[in-house]
Amino acid sequence: MSSHKFLVTGATGETGRSTVQRLLEEGHAVRALVHKEDERAEALRGKGAEVVIGELLDHDDAIRAAAGTSAAYFCYPVRPGIIPATAYFADAAKRAGLKVVVNMSQISAREDSNSHAARDHWIAERIFDWSGVPTVHLRPTFFSQWLLYLFARTTIVEQGVIDLPYGDGRHAPIAAEDQARLIAAILAEPAAHVGKTYTLHGATELDQAGIAAAISEVLGRRISYRPLTIPQYRERLEKAGLPEFLIQHFCAIAVDYQNGIFSGADRIIAEVTGTAPMTVQDFVALHREAFTTTSAAA
Repeated sequence: MSSHKFLVTGATGETGRSTVQRLLEEGHAVRALVHKEDERAEALRGKGAEVVIGELLDHDDAIRAAAGTSAAYFCYPVRPGIIPATAYFADAAKRAGLKVVVNMSQISAREDSNSHAARDHWIAERIFDWSGVPTVHLRPTFFSQWLLYLFARTTIVEQGVIDLPYGDGRHAPIAAEDQARLIAAILAEPAAHVGKTYTLHGATELDQAGIAAAISEVLGRRISYRPLTIPQYRERLEKAGLPEFLIQHFCAIAVDYQNGIFSGADRIIAEVTGTAPMTVQDFVALHREAFTTTSAAA
């Protein structure tokens, strides 16, 4: 067992859950910060993590979570509040003397983004930089897990169609599991990474038609790409009841995608971890059952 204890925030989310699992497998002690006590928190506890309940928007909770840990993974969801949450966490990290904070940002983060969320992520990066806390910023392209979310998976399962409004843009979908391997590696040995910003990509860059073909190859049935317009996409998201903050973000980054902001292929995960990230085919094969039903439990 390692003498270090690593803090993972957002520990029931995609990258957080996988990072906890990876760190535990490598023999590290892990403190998992979760929003509430539920079956997901209990599952983390059952795997050996110390689970603490708290809010990133509560300064005292951030201080309590960071105390006694040596490094942390910071992940805030796409919703309002990341700027104060980052300020609180940077202060907590400084008090705890953390050797590194691995900060989950996004590939569209920039000061002139039309997405309110992406611009807030850019400011959050700057807060960590100004704080003096040793930080590594991660800017992932779209997760492979997007294919599993109902707004994408429903049309794949029921209609054999990907209809996201991404035009001729390209990206290499990156699985949360592969990001977690990199996060765990940086937390364990941060020296070579502190102060750097990494864009994260999967193994192979594809356009949406190429992604549809890769899914077809694994499922053995034809999946095609027939994109919505962005106004049609907005209407569907509104009918699904998504918050306006998230809808505005999704529509703004759809334009970013069309303009090439999300493009690229892996340049860091294979180098640091020794294992290349999954292809789309690998990911779909791993989650094959999810592509046979659109039930919320899938």
